[in-house]
Amino acid sequence: MNQNPQQAPFSPSLAEASRFWLKLGFISFGGPAGQIAIMHQELVERRRWISETRYLHALNYCMVLPGPEAQQLATYIGWLLHKTPGALIAGGLFFLPALLILIGLGWVYMRFGDLPTVAGLLYGIKPAVTAIVLFAAYRIGSRALKNRWLWAMAAAAFIAIFALQLPFPLIVIAAGLIGAAGGKWAPQYFAVGGGHGSTKANFGPAVIDDDTPTPEHALFRWGKFYRLLAIGLVLWAGVLGWLCAQYGWQGGLTQMGWFFTKAAWLTFGGAYAVLPYVYQGAVEQYHWLTPQQMIDALALGETTPGPLIMVNTFVGFVAGWGQAWFGADSAFLAGSVAAMVVTYFTYLPSFLFILAGGPLVETTHGNLKFTAPLTGVTAAVVGVIVNLAVFFAYHVFWPQGWNGSFDLFAAGLSLAALLALFRFKLGIIPVIAGAALGGWLWML
Repeated sequence: MNQNPQQAPFSPSLAEASRFWLKLGFISFGGPAGQIAIMHQELVERRRWISETRYLHALNYCMVLPGPEAQQLATYIGWLLHKTPGALIAGGLFFLPALLILIGLGWVYMRFGDLPTVAGLLYGIKPAVTAIVLFAAYRIGSRALKNRWLWAMAAAAFIAIFALQLPFPLIVIAAGLIGAAGGKWAPQYFAVGGGHGSTKANFGPAVIDDDTPTPEHALFRWGKFYRLLAIGLVLWAGVLGWLCAQYGWQGGLTQMGWFFTKAAWLTFGGAYAVLPYVYQGAVEQYHWLTPQQMIDALALGETTPGPLIMVNTFVGFVAGWGQAWFGADSAFLAGSVAAMVVTYFTYLPSFLFILAGGPLVETTHGNLKFTAPLTGVTAAVVGVIVNLAVFFAYHVFWPQGWNGSFDLFAAGLSLAALLALFRFKLGIIPVIAGAALGGWLWML
């Protein structure tokens, strides 16, 4: 890597880039914001594989797509650098370490979750997660809700899912339609207010610089677009069809593939936005998990590297283990297979969005007709996330329900976590670590 700031660095080989993507998979803590910041520091400032302007341009593409935006950003940059192999390696290594870690944590959780030490750590983490979800609503809301119309949409979404118990997909569709109408009749309220930062920073020449032409493989062509769509459809339908042939349409693994396919297409606004939908399906519809296990899933998802949507992977493991689809003696195997099935169907659309849709999205970037519906969806997402915080607060502070006692220590721990996040600007990992230690000491 050339360190001279006046000269463009050498283009990384696929092997060199792969080593970085593997490293990133193990250090990508902190949720989307932290992961995007790490990639900016490493790829824009230190290695200069991509310029600030092009990095933010790619990030804006990923923010208008459903799915984990940080993983898609890594996939996109890997694609620009090394075509399809680069995309598959960058995107795959972004979540593969988290998959292996969560399978291991799932085994510990299902085998030893009732032990005092493990129970104490989880007891402390849950109030912190409640605070983190509320903090996420604040962070997204402060950026997205720029006027009273968007505030009203966020409030309406909260009422729709909390009081009326409307399904999350219906709320997303309605918000998108309202955004589309607003973009036409009141565009000043639904225009995207700037990007994710200034594009003035300059860290020296980059491999993919501001004036570097779009690589040949990244240019949009209808033939290539349809070919990739066909490949994606075969990869999705082939695996789902095989599961259906083996276990029937009502089989647990088949239903997981179908359910998490739908979830993958609804993750506008990040993982926090789709968690209510996952909760509705996994807990209330299929009864794969208990409400307490769902909270534990998010707690463990917050403490591992990789996208937060890896919570889905843990949900799959716990469901597979608990349902014992391969027999009572093969609970770990069932959990591991279910975790891999869930991960496959969660991330397959993300690769398709970048490889097939990336060039197409580029042609519509900045077009209000395209961005206004997403502005409406983002506003609704804020209300949905607040509902998620209320859901966690209820189950954490009143573990036995309204008729049970109020857990004063859990509420105090959650308040301390909020203070640490808002006032002292601590990161998610230190907050969770401190809360886990506090819960363990309290349980002792």
